[in-house]
Amino acid sequence: MRSPCPSNPISRPAYQGSNPISDIWAVHALRIVAKYLKRAVRNPDDLEARSNMHLASAFAGIGFGNAGVHLCHGMSYPISGLVKTYKAKDYNVDHPLVPHGLSVVLTSPAVFTFTAQMFPERHLETAEILGADTRTARIADAGPVLADALRKLLLDLDVDDGLAAIGYSKADIPALVKGTLPQERVTKLSPRPQSEEDLSALFEASMKLY
Repeated sequence: MRSPCPSNPISRPAYQGSNPISDIWAVHALRIVAKYLKRAVRNPDDLEARSNMHLASAFAGIGFGNAGVHLCHGMSYPISGLVKTYKAKDYNVDHPLVPHGLSVVLTSPAVFTFTAQMFPERHLETAEILGADTRTARIADAGPVLADALRKLLLDLDVDDGLAAIGYSKADIPALVKGTLPQERVTKLSPRPQSEEDLSALFEASMKLY
């Protein structure tokens, strides 16, 4: 809502949500990621791929710097913060650690299945950029189509198989939800409002990906 505008700037939202300028940067970054991410992961000496991923990171940052992010990020904070014994592959650390990117992406199939009904065309566009054949996809299937595209990408990259693979179980869901609720700075940017029950269902759906 643009109005009524709070008189004190500190009371205004930190982000403005989706807008035409951010959309351009987000799609541009996504296309680069789709082309170069697997190459960069599989061959650290592929300087072309790694350089383009640096660019994609910058372009994505320009995109969400004023648009903001939403549920995957809001849910990621307790995923990282409540870590038990998990240490990410290839991280040389002496303490449990769930890297930010991993904590964000593990809920993405469930989250985008949940949000797709609010803007299915955008979800299908994203799935197509990531390599899905959307020519015969129905609008009503936008969420599952994007979720499947994400699962395929994550599986190809050997990403851990959901929250269970990093040490969480159904018994942890109440604590994960509790840790998400204060993150309104980002969760309220979600195109679909969510209840505590919705968050519980999203965490449960993210326990296993493949």
